[in-house]
Amino acid sequence: MNLFITGIGTGIGTGLGKTVVSAVLTQFFKGDYWKPVQSGDLHQSDSLQIKKLVDENLQIHTEQYRLQHAVSPHQAAKEENIHIRLSDFKLPSTTKFIIVEGAGGLFVPLNNEDFIIDLITQLNLPVVLVAKDYLGCINHTMLSINALLQRKIRLEYFVFNGGFNPDTKAVLQRHIPFKTKIIELPEINLTKNEIKKITTQLIIK
Repeated sequence: MNLFITGIGTGIGTGLGKTVVSAVLTQFFKGDYWKPVQSGDLHQSDSLQIKKLVDENLQIHTEQYRLQHAVSPHQAAKEENIHIRLSDFKLPSTTKFIIVEGAGGLFVPLNNEDFIIDLITQLNLPVVLVAKDYLGCINHTMLSINALLQRKIRLEYFVFNGGFNPDTKAVLQRHIPFKTKIIELPEINLTKNEIKKITTQLIIK
């Protein structure tokens, strides 16, 4: 089963750790990795980070769009006179399980009409939703879950990334869809050895 990893918000502000989760799941499932859109940080992109963190034999597919500026994809594309179209995106050809990492949260715009959630629908993938504990995370999580349910997108995994206040965690657990599997990750040092260690201890509930 292929998976699309997204977060309850944008990592710049909250440090959600979607790339860490992508590395863990790519290593755990021994799959391929693909980041459809990279905005900014091209010399230290998410794809390059993943390549350093997982086994050398695991394939990292080239991004569909590599945009220069570290802003939302629609703005970065506009500054480069590029128009991102949903029809441009197709899963890379592979015989392996593939982990697809989105940009920011579900409603990060790709153009003036389409968002990351539309890309998920276009690719027809179940979702891994990554959450971290910060003020507002309950609101952001509930909005994300409800958006996925409204679009009839399957929430395959919910990831508690790092430590959570017990009261916050209790609310979130009560509202995670019944069939969604839960992954709990500790704070992780970004090294290949640490990623491998985590995958050997990973428990999916």
